[in-house]
Formats: sequence, structure tokens, C-alpha cells
Amino acid sequence: MKQRKPILIIDDSIDSQRIKKIFHDNEVDFVEYHIKKFEESCCGELPTTKAPSIIAVEGIYKEEENIKNYIKYLKEKQKKQQDQQQQQNVNGNNNNKKRLEESESAYW
Repeated sequence: MKQRKPILIIDDSIDSQRIKKIFHDNEVDFVEYHIKKFEESCCGELPTTKAPSIIAVEGIYKEEENIKNYIKYLKEKQKKQQDQQQQQNVNGNNNNKKRLEESESAYW
């Protein structure tokens, strides 16, 4: 199952540009949505939504510190998944080696 990308709601502020750069620097995939386009194409004015904000499967994150914590969480989650994949590969290789040794021992 493919996981949904977080949505980064931005405006023209320096804060939004800084958060966008942090996402790029950390190689986190995201969908960018400018708040003015959201207002024009969807629901009108969004008085309670502040940019930058993140809408993700895990929740909604506002303010720079919360967004940085979210990125940190994503990086830790990604590393954990990579570690699990490596462990599965090692276990698979060990099982293959064991099967090979067992099949070779049948001939000796």
C-alpha cells in the first residue's frame, strides 16, 4: 500500500519558504498547496488555517517547531523501515545459505 504524501500549505511568507526548504533538504516528498489557490478553488477564505501548515495522515501540524518535529518523526520512521528491510534481507540470506548447506550435505 502506498502512503499518502503530506500536504504543505504555504503562503508567500519567509516562514513558508523556510519550511519548504527543510522538506527538500530532508528529502521528504510532499504536495505543495498555496493557501490563496486553496481559497480560490475550494472553500473560500480559511480564517483558522495558518501557513505554513502540514496536513498528513498522522495529523495536522502548525508552527515551525511542530513541523520540524513531524519531519524528524518521518525520518525516524523511514530509518526504522530501512533497518527492518535490511534485517529481513539478512534473515533471508541466512535461510538461503542454510538450505544450500543442507542440500549439499545430502550429497556427502
